[in-house]
Amino acid sequence: MGWEVVFWNQTPFDLTELGYQELKLEVKPRAYTDLLKRAKISAELDNFEEKFDDQVYQSYKFPSSNKSIKSKIKNAIVTQLTKAYKGEKGLQKLREKLKASERKSVFYKNCKVVLEKEKPNLVFCTNQRPVNAIAPLTAAQDLGIPTSTFIFSWDNLPKATMIVEPDFYFVWSEYMKEELINYYPFIDSDNIIITGSPQFEPHFNLKLRKTRKEFFEENNLDLNKVYICFSGDDKTTSPDDAHYLRDVAEAIESLNKTGETKLGILFRRCPVDFSDRYDTVLEKHKHLIVPVAPKWEQVGGNWNSVLPTQEDLGLQVNTILHTKAVINLGSSMVFDFAVFDKPCLYLKYNVERKVDESWNPEKVYDFVHFRSMPTGNEVIWLSSKEEIGLNLETAIENSHKTVEEAKYWFEKINISPAENASERIWEAIDKITEKCT
Repeated sequence: MGWEVVFWNQTPFDLTELGYQELKLEVKPRAYTDLLKRAKISAELDNFEEKFDDQVYQSYKFPSSNKSIKSKIKNAIVTQLTKAYKGEKGLQKLREKLKASERKSVFYKNCKVVLEKEKPNLVFCTNQRPVNAIAPLTAAQDLGIPTSTFIFSWDNLPKATMIVEPDFYFVWSEYMKEELINYYPFIDSDNIIITGSPQFEPHFNLKLRKTRKEFFEENNLDLNKVYICFSGDDKTTSPDDAHYLRDVAEAIESLNKTGETKLGILFRRCPVDFSDRYDTVLEKHKHLIVPVAPKWEQVGGNWNSVLPTQEDLGLQVNTILHTKAVINLGSSMVFDFAVFDKPCLYLKYNVERKVDESWNPEKVYDFVHFRSMPTGNEVIWLSSKEEIGLNLETAIENSHKTVEEAKYWFEKINISPAENASERIWEAIDKITEKCT
């Protein structure tokens, strides 16, 4: 379409190795800006609770560390800011303070210099969450350059993760557009553009697909077995994940003793979970469970310094293509498998000897984004360990209705056809720049 793309890169990754043009952004936002961001999230969640008369919004808050004097002082400042800027009017002032704080930073000045030199037609922020996106977008707006952002995930808006305030917003669906307006009524609906999410596009790329024999040989899978994918969660979302994997393995052991079809488990761990919590289960059931690790590249020790590689796109596609169903706790993998006409089983019970007694899977399914389920029949629920075997048989042999429900849910969450998201984004960028020139 004639666009030249330059990545204004704030990650530790070298994108030139992938063949992309990049400019490195290495200056950090002000520490005070980060405190304002924390206060904004807290105040917004309080506001959402009052506005929608729903206590679920408090469950999105995570306790802050109080181990040092410095952290205690920061927490006290955040608490005071949260109280001082409550309600819609207070939040408006807080949003202005975020931008005003960054305008005082070296980071902002550096961004302005870069923008004045590069003269881009548009600055597109691929993620609405990070505090270090405020300075680049604010600098662009102050120079009259159009800005936009993409809502990163299907569960982000209820969590008050809208840290930036660009001119235009790209969302997954009509449903997400309505969500955005409900949570942020000051946003002009004409500036919210429905594009869908590009994350599902690889599923429609036939060049990524491999034969069953090729995929099985590459990943040491048994051609005589039918595999179920167990998709791991991060430790915060599902602290008992290893126990769930053990329960599924034991259920499949029992099925294999009586059934004609021999089952196996393809285990794909969460790409940002580097723990050893699965080791005991994997060793005990190594004849049954085959780990197929995501092909992500880690640079640094933080969860957000892990980058998916091109190879992992194909690995995920073929994992779905060559397994019968997916088991997880509340993951969006339900949509990935629905694209391939395959069912998802959601874990929904408390295990014995829990890692964290205060954690309950019911909390996960009470989150706002699960309320988008049209009927509740879009997945096969695993409400006890004893149900796993029978429900797995249903998933393999008679899941047509469940899959159809899941596909309907997916079309509600992400505009159809899903494979055209990137094209819609570029068409929107064209229209924005025409409108703003």
